[in-house]
Amino acid sequence: MAYWYNVDTKQVESDDTRSQNAEVMGPYETEAEAAAAPATARANTEAWDEQDRKDREWESGDAGA
Repeated sequence: MAYWYNVDTKQVESDDTRSQNAEVMGPYETEAEAAAAPATARANTEAWDEQDRKDREWESGDAGA
């Protein structure tokens, strides 16, 4: 069974209870992974932003880029 995080209701839903046409993140293998979806997404975004900053710095040769 897959689990989903509903960003509108801020609730975890399963395949059986998933809202139709809902804004959801997933699927996740466990309910715990689905519940952690916002924090996981935030951490991923921050890591990607940091990598983008490092890439710009490397490309420009400017440590302040």
